[in-house]
Amino acid sequence: MTVNVPDTAPGRVTPQGPWLAPGVVVITGIQAAGKSTVAQALAERLPRSVHLRGDGFRRNIIRGQVGMTPDAGEDALAQLRLRHRLTATCADEYARAGFTVVVQDILLGEHLAQLAGDIATRPLAVVALLPDPETVAGREAARPKTAYGPDWSVEDLDVLLRAETPRDLGLWLDTSRQTVDETVDTILDRAWTEGSVA
Repeated sequence: MTVNVPDTAPGRVTPQGPWLAPGVVVITGIQAAGKSTVAQALAERLPRSVHLRGDGFRRNIIRGQVGMTPDAGEDALAQLRLRHRLTATCADEYARAGFTVVVQDILLGEHLAQLAGDIATRPLAVVALLPDPETVAGREAARPKTAYGPDWSVEDLDVLLRAETPRDLGLWLDTSRQTVDETVDTILDRAWTEGSVA
């Protein structure tokens, strides 16, 4: 079977090497950091790809869903861990079927390393999108949906990502001044070297 690589506009990075074979790339960041948009754009640049949204597993719970709050109890943490295990299992199955899987979710603190440990597929890369809080607030204001409320502020989640998430795992990108295409180019160029997980 022949798989054609999507046409790439002049000046864009062309997917090659590990991007043309099965693997998993995890994209994290706080709400309104651009995860969904970047993950979708990256998946669209690859020949065989899946955009796996971890939050979909939370939304699948119709009754009994417990939301994450700053003082989250064991029920909320158990559901978050379940969501991450399901994400890892699905990512591995898609990769086993020959796809490059772009996983996108909010993974802060110990949860980023836990998800990376749960994913068996190699190659595996982690990319953290780290626009500054002012940029995130501007993007949030321009969106039709509201991600922040009384429980979390942009600053709260930004601190959790910058100060409480291990910086030695993955490729960390300040995307404050980048377009979506520029961020995707950077990921295509650097994820398998600087973001690779052994």
